This record gives sequence, C-alpha cells and structure tokens, in this order.
Amino acid sequence: MTDFIRTGRLFRVVGFDPSHRQLYLQSEATLIDRTTTHIEIHIGHVELMLLQPCYRNGVHIRRAAPGEFSVLKERHGLEPSAAEYTWMLDPDGDSFVVGSIPDWREAEYALMTDRESLFDGSRPWPPDFPVETGHVG
Repeated sequence: MTDFIRTGRLFRVVGFDPSHRQLYLQSEATLIDRTTTHIEIHIGHVELMLLQPCYRNGVHIRRAAPGEFSVLKERHGLEPSAAEYTWMLDPDGDSFVVGSIPDWREAEYALMTDRESLFDGSRPWPPDFPVETGHVG
C-alpha cells in the first residue's frame, strides 16, 4: 500500500461539492515552509468525513488500520465493507474520510500561471506541463 505523506506543509480544506461528493485539500508553496510546489488532493464519493479546516504540519493519508476502523465503525455505524474506503488524513488519526481512493497532484507553483487547480477539467491539460500524480493504496 502506498501512503501519501507530506510533512511540514500547511494543507487546507479548499472545497467540498456536496452534489458530487467531492473533497479537495490543497497546499500552496510558501516562503514560511520553504516549498516551491503546489499540491492538491481529491477524494470522491465521500460518504462521511471528520476534518480539520487546516493541517499545519502536513498530512499522512493512509487506509485506516483495523483497530482504527473498528473504533470508527462502532462510533459512526459504518458497514464492515467501508474498511476498504476509510482514509486517515493525519498521523494522529484525528481526521478521516470514507470515500474513494484519494488522488493527488503536485507541480511547481511558478509553472501554474493562471491555472487555479491541478484538477481543473474545464481546460485542456498542457502536454508539456510537468506534474507528479498518484493515488493512495
């Protein structure tokens, strides 16, 4: 299983589209944390979430461990089948999302120009735009 780990960065919840059940988190390049890349995380088909508005020390997105899922199942009445789609967002296990496999994209901030989102499907993707992509799991 592949976790998504980015420590020492500020991540914010930047959007939730309830009609399509899409969650977006973002980390912009800042002088404070000395980063030059823009990172976006997308989780679709969200069934349930417990989030902080921002994660000041980064994120560690991973599938919930059996013990963690057991607690969440009991607390929130989750079906056993939700274990496969329950994602912890921080190392302490204080935030979670039940949804599809999280996708992420990361690109140099200076190259984004007027592009507001790395997940913006309304415009064609430039063929030479360097971006790293992946998913958790």
